[in-house]
Amino acid sequence: MSATPTRSTPPKPPLAVVGSQIEQDEELFGRAFDRWVVVRFLSYIAPYRRRIAIGVAAVLVFTLSQLAIPLLVRAVFDDALGGLALADGAVLRAIMVAFVAVVLVNYVANHLMETIVGETAQNLLFDLRRAMYGHLQVVSLTFMDKTEVGRLMSRLQGDVYALQEFLESSIFAVGDLVLLFGIVTVLLWLDPVLGALTLSVVPLLALVRIVWLPRARRAFMDAREASSATNGALAENVHGIRAIQELTREPLNADLFEEKARRNLNTHLRASAFTNVMIPIVDTLTGAAMAIIIVIGGAMVLNRESDIGVMVAFLFYTQRFFDPIRSLTIQYSTMQRAMAAGQRIFEVIDVEVDVADATDAVDPATIDGAISFDHVTFGYEPGNPVLKDISFAVAPGETVALVGPTGSGKTSTTALAHRFYDVWSGAVRIGGYDVRELTQASLGRHIAMVLQEPFLFSASIRDNIRFAKTAASDAEVEAAARAVGADAFIRRLADGYDTMLEQGGANLSLGQRQLLSFARALVADAKILVLDEATASVDSYTELEIQRALKRLLTGRTALIIAHRLATIRDADRIIVLQDGAIVETGSHHALMEKGGLYARLYRMNYASFDDIPADELAAALDGGQRT
Repeated sequence: MSATPTRSTPPKPPLAVVGSQIEQDEELFGRAFDRWVVVRFLSYIAPYRRRIAIGVAAVLVFTLSQLAIPLLVRAVFDDALGGLALADGAVLRAIMVAFVAVVLVNYVANHLMETIVGETAQNLLFDLRRAMYGHLQVVSLTFMDKTEVGRLMSRLQGDVYALQEFLESSIFAVGDLVLLFGIVTVLLWLDPVLGALTLSVVPLLALVRIVWLPRARRAFMDAREASSATNGALAENVHGIRAIQELTREPLNADLFEEKARRNLNTHLRASAFTNVMIPIVDTLTGAAMAIIIVIGGAMVLNRESDIGVMVAFLFYTQRFFDPIRSLTIQYSTMQRAMAAGQRIFEVIDVEVDVADATDAVDPATIDGAISFDHVTFGYEPGNPVLKDISFAVAPGETVALVGPTGSGKTSTTALAHRFYDVWSGAVRIGGYDVRELTQASLGRHIAMVLQEPFLFSASIRDNIRFAKTAASDAEVEAAARAVGADAFIRRLADGYDTMLEQGGANLSLGQRQLLSFARALVADAKILVLDEATASVDSYTELEIQRALKRLLTGRTALIIAHRLATIRDADRIIVLQDGAIVETGSHHALMEKGGLYARLYRMNYASFDDIPADELAAALDGGQRT
């Protein structure tokens, strides 16, 4: 089940959330404030509300201590050095004690807020990544088929980090706002005239921000879109590196990637320029405000209209006044990124799980292995069925082979048996149960699959073999490896079964990886075994060993076998021939050969040159649908 917590959330904006539409939605993001994102984000913050409250309190104490320091400096000039302390210094000592106390409070509050805010942000980062990863583990394959891995990685890494930054900056922004309004209040309290003159530069700053904000927003949106496109292109090229090298497309693909990367660079430079343009403006206005204080404040002191301590305090406050403005300017871009990131994260978390356990789903401890397809129609795109009203039954312990041209629906059939997708109409039954009545966990336990392209994880060989049954003993692992002929090559490795595999098992040959996937399926000890072109990657000698092992290991198990090398399924109890999503022939190898139909033509193609096959037979044999 998904690790995503159940929360009450506001209605979701009408944005597309499935597959390739994610790419189109990138340009929709980038609002400065999105209530939906903030409310959803608050639901993840809720478990840490007490710690955040303490953090906010620490920020406020830290801010108030900063406001107090210039007032103490003013007291030193006007009270301690202005006459009272010249007699006995008691006031000066009292001010110094107060100053030390304020500095200590400032230090403790600063340390507390940095620690609490940092730890809370890291926990939030963990929660969001766990929620996304947990949801992606159960999301329907329809979504995964249409979504670029690079874009998902961008959301799982960079976007989650953007929300972590948003939490930190939001808490610190509370202190910045309090400091900003506190300074304004104190300046007007100390000297209303000088305070008003000092703050006269603020309207100019507001005008600049009004002009700046919409342009900055567009720049941030472009930067996020370019970053996502670059990550997608990078992931695609990494996964397709073999094809790139085989087709000698390295220079062309490098140029295409450079084009995306350069756009990413340019958009981020433009966004940075908009972020950085405010800093010099703020610094210039800071200098202008201080010039006002020095010129006009100095004249007021000389005319005894104000005290020197007030002027010094004004200089301190003015210098500090623009710091929160500068910080809030930077935090705006952080909020901009966070709103975009939040949209992208919650779009993924909210992708509906099309294939999910029913509330009353059952988890039988055992099944008899029977499989039946009852008038099943299914496809990947609306209006384009891949399987068309097919019906067949497989008895417990029977071995049935699925044969047909590419695109006839063989792999789709086995995918429906495991309920990777739901049928459009009809029903698929396993052990007498409609697969929609069973839990996903029970299907995974009762069905073992070996695919044409084996996938191994970055772990030891031993752990890869018992991946589906982690409780399997070392003896069971080694017995399975011996049964499929993998034990010999494993023992020749330096660390044997403890050999660590590189990513995807790159330090093994394709045939060796396939043998390990066979052993993994056998350790699972499932009642039903699905082999989808499982021997396509092994040599003839290894395939012969596997066939001998399968004759023993399939005893008592039901098997669905897909193979284009038809010699591997000659001994199947029954062969079902598919063409264009429909069953056109059924029978044993010998019966189908005698019939002389599509199966016989396909079988002849395995052993004869194309020149020996009549053109009409070849065309008929090759005729098929769009997708397996």
